Amino acid sequence: MTTLFDVAEMLKQARREAHLSQEALASHAGVSRSTVARMETMAKGDMSVSALVRLLEAAGYNLKLVRAGHERTVEDILAEQRSGVSGS
Repeated sequence: MTTLFDVAEMLKQARREAHLSQEALASHAGVSRSTVARMETMAKGDMSVSALVRLLEAAGYNLKLVRAGHERTVEDILAEQRSGVSGS
């Protein structure tokens, strides 16, 4: 199971892989640097989903829904069904 602390680490990793400082990521996402810092450290024990989506997009990532225990996203499965490809 993925915890919010795991998500915070993933956000930090995404920012670093994008070679962005907290300040630069915050600027691109339209949030404050303190919001980035708070979300990366789970300072308040919670995070805003809308801010998370904006931050991930600013780092070049998308938030995707994946069924537990599976690698493919719901979007992958739907695309395969539309194209007639079996993804088993």
